[in-house]
Amino acid sequence: MLTPTRRRFFEESLMAAAAVALPQNLLGADPAPVSANEKITAAIIGCGIRGKAHARELARLADCDVAYVCDPDLDRADEVGALLVELKRPMPKKVQDLRKVLEDKAVDVVFIATPNHWHALAAIWAMQAGKDVYVEKPVSQNVEEGRRMVQVARKLGRIAQTGTQNRSRGALAEAVKFMREGKLGDVKLAKSIIYSGRGSIGGPAECVMPPRCDYDLWAGPAPMTKLTRPKFHYDWHWFWDTGNGEIGNNNVHSLDICRWGLGVTGLGKSVLSYGGRLGYTDVAETPNSQVGIFDFGDKTIVSETRGLKTVPFHPTIKSMWFFYGSEGIIADTSLFDPKGNLVRAFEGKSENHFANFLRAVRSRKHTDLAADIEEGHQSTALCHIANISYRLGSKSSVNDISKNLSDIQAHEDVQDTLERTKHYLTEAGVDLDKTQLNLGQHLRVDGDKESFLDNPAANALLTREYRAPFVMPKLSEI
Repeated sequence: MLTPTRRRFFEESLMAAAAVALPQNLLGADPAPVSANEKITAAIIGCGIRGKAHARELARLADCDVAYVCDPDLDRADEVGALLVELKRPMPKKVQDLRKVLEDKAVDVVFIATPNHWHALAAIWAMQAGKDVYVEKPVSQNVEEGRRMVQVARKLGRIAQTGTQNRSRGALAEAVKFMREGKLGDVKLAKSIIYSGRGSIGGPAECVMPPRCDYDLWAGPAPMTKLTRPKFHYDWHWFWDTGNGEIGNNNVHSLDICRWGLGVTGLGKSVLSYGGRLGYTDVAETPNSQVGIFDFGDKTIVSETRGLKTVPFHPTIKSMWFFYGSEGIIADTSLFDPKGNLVRAFEGKSENHFANFLRAVRSRKHTDLAADIEEGHQSTALCHIANISYRLGSKSSVNDISKNLSDIQAHEDVQDTLERTKHYLTEAGVDLDKTQLNLGQHLRVDGDKESFLDNPAANALLTREYRAPFVMPKLSEI
């Protein structure tokens, strides 16, 4: 077994070598031009960072016209409208209420880039209105509504794509195929790593609402609580009512790849998460440092999220996944032998992730999707159950955490990860002799039923209370 220091050096070396294989454009090339009567009419719902990214990508696709941009903050809708014009596309209609978009029968598809708490309801309402949907990650705010999205898509025959663009990378698909063919040997461990240093969000302070933002529409299914964060937009990620922390914000990408590579489905046998909001004090609720351990029986996924200042695996790469097999290691899309020597980089033709969605819209086959909603739901749900473990936890010393990890029948890397976490936190200035972490409950999971065994408190967090009229429809009502 590698010592923590040796393993850290080994992984950093792999990361540096794997960097040479990174593609310049993960989304692929433009498709061939099409005639006007073949074009798909789209709407972008949510006009923040991801909404602008959607506009840029859709402007590249000749077979799609954006008819609407929608955001409760009209200033943001104006920005995306102006961006489309700058990209030589017509000015779209700009509205605040997504229900106005869904009433228009001319709209074929909607691209949902709202805050997380709106993802599921916006998608389900859209599918009820006869639209196909592209939903940003994480696809849901909780496990139950993610499953409802899958059920609705299947019941209504809608096409629903998840915004996990790495699924459209040809080289990555080849790496997964290599593992599925058994060429990496017995693969027992996959690791999902996100190092994204973020500072304090401040507060408590008065949150000044943007002048043209309708807070009622923005909150939607979430409670309209008094906000104490200084910045209204984006920092919703760090509150349980509207976001899912960094594990749901970024780690979901690499968790999705870990699931794909290992070939695991469902939510596994158990989950445990530990960490904390460390290094500063602010009004946010979610952890800035978090480890998740997902037990799938003979396979384990370990996710690691670092939000404080830390040395990245590589200067230009802030996220990565590793697969450890008996015959070697895959890091990103590169293959290494068991000693860490680069063997080769995988190659494969990529497809534009947005174009892949539109192709499936035309074929009406959800199997044509690179990232069908079923896959997006299961990967997102791993983030949710890790957060549930964390939220039900208690303050513990790192020594106590180590003792608890010894009782988990999972891969030996879980202890190595704790050692790396201790090193990271110490380097970031956290005094672990005086600072306790939050040790989450070790939750047993019924992976197929997507619920917890003998834990009502955990099961209660699989869903949420919805604020009328923004209520999640029952499947029988659809």
